[in-house]
Amino acid sequence: MTVYHRPVLFDKSLEFLVTDINGIYFDGTLGFGGHSSGILNSLSPDGLLVSTDVDQDAFSFSQKKFSEDKRIKLYNMNFSQIDIIAKIESIQFFSGIFADLGVSSFQLDTAESGFSYRRNAQLDLRMDKSKVINAADVVNSYSEEDLANIIFQYGEEKNSRKIAKVICELRREKKIQTTIDLSNIITEITPQRYHTKTLSRVFQALRIYVNDELNTLKLFLKKSIDLLKPEGRIVILSYHSLEDRIVKEAFKYETLDCICPPGSPICNCEKVPRLKIITKKPVVPDNKEIEDNFRSRSAKLRAAERI
Repeated sequence: MTVYHRPVLFDKSLEFLVTDINGIYFDGTLGFGGHSSGILNSLSPDGLLVSTDVDQDAFSFSQKKFSEDKRIKLYNMNFSQIDIIAKIESIQFFSGIFADLGVSSFQLDTAESGFSYRRNAQLDLRMDKSKVINAADVVNSYSEEDLANIIFQYGEEKNSRKIAKVICELRREKKIQTTIDLSNIITEITPQRYHTKTLSRVFQALRIYVNDELNTLKLFLKKSIDLLKPEGRIVILSYHSLEDRIVKEAFKYETLDCICPPGSPICNCEKVPRLKIITKKPVVPDNKEIEDNFRSRSAKLRAAERI
């Protein structure tokens, strides 16, 4: 298997994440082992890394890649199950927790993965193939209103209602089965200069919905902060505004020492701040990295430290 994925903001991720070379770390998005390799290279022989991924191809590849290193434990599970994995490994706290929320270059460049609108494949978009509903099920069976809401909410596409209407009209004649089937429908009703952005938004919306990515991210963040040791770091790489907003708001909430309504005479919320934000503004790739890896252009890194 040829692996194309280039780890995004690689050096910065490690700089913010690894503060104890003897510590225990968690990589929730193992992929093909790019960031995990960097973490391992930063650790001493006494350090430990636990990495997980739901993608079976990535997991199998990384099993072979890291088979000789006893400092890493691999799990074919969703990162939101970090608490379960910690219990299995008898880990009370992690020194650092990392997640790169992007779709890998391998998934985008391999037609069989079905994640790219540029390559013909079954319209699937599931990271975890054990999930019951795939993108084709959504496109072919959901109501016009529900489909429009998904495209608008998760893709932030202003023409969501028009797109949903045409999809529902055409699926009566022929089932929409492949990525190209859907791409052709969208490009036919979209001005050429907007083709790429509109296709990206619609496919993003379906992928987020099918994988329940936003709710899963919220759950992962909550559990991760619970499992961070004092002075431990959490580092998250996101690639679109919906994810970044969730990370930003979760970090901000955990810095607050009071959440009582404005004007309350006394504080009785018992809120305790648990995080200190390390990145006042998100860290983004420099021009050189974007030139070398165009897909990194939308990446934003946020880091926080457990109090």
